[in-house]
Amino acid sequence: MEAKLFCFLEIIGVGYKASTNPQGSILYPKLGFSHEIRLQVTSAVRVFCFKPNLICRTGIDHQKVTQFAASIKSCKPPEVYKGKGIQYRNEILHKKQGKKK
Repeated sequence: MEAKLFCFLEIIGVGYKASTNPQGSILYPKLGFSHEIRLQVTSAVRVFCFKPNLICRTGIDHQKVTQFAASIKSCKPPEVYKGKGIQYRNEILHKKQGKKK
């Protein structure tokens, strides 16, 4: 399968990381929950973890690649105060200001 589309997701947070099985068919994100999360990768998309906090998705179909990226991001969207969570590589976050004294 020749990949035409590459998308990257970053995991931000202490202890947050992701891994895949050797075939790249199952993604295991560790996001601070008590239970293990297993995301089954569709046949049109391939997933790689270059670093523990960097997920690369590749494929031919733009819609399937971005939909799988949205399902990964929905596991832990970025928090508005600290920015912890899963975000796209080129995404700009606008953080909220905390309490004032």
